[in-house]
Amino acid sequence: MAIDFQGSAPPPPIPAKSSLGLFFGAVSFSNSYREHVEERLAIVTPLRTRAMFGGVGIYSGDLFFALIAEDRLYFKVDDTNRGDFQERGMEPFYPYDSPKPMSYWELPPGVLDDSAELKLWVEKALGVAERAKRPRK
Repeated sequence: MAIDFQGSAPPPPIPAKSSLGLFFGAVSFSNSYREHVEERLAIVTPLRTRAMFGGVGIYSGDLFFALIAEDRLYFKVDDTNRGDFQERGMEPFYPYDSPKPMSYWELPPGVLDDSAELKLWVEKALGVAERAKRPRK
């Protein structure tokens, strides 16, 4: 069945890089992926997770260092660790309809299931999150 747009152009497709409606709309993630991520990260650091706008925010203490969106895990980055992600061919996280990425990049394949390597990546992301914290007034 055709949809009549009453003379207007059809709505544009959602761009491939618009990885999420996280912060802007509905996004899904599977509970099994969330549980796997929580289980793996808990080996490395105490953590808590919080559903937020269709995704999952991941904290260690008060540091927001990772997020899950569309069954992908993203870690916090800055100039100190961005190259690690780029060298592995990973991409940044783009909020829905934003041409500008957030400071989170997708974790490379295999890292999540390698405890020793995961620990290094988590420590770097926690360092970034710590430096990014704004002083409270």
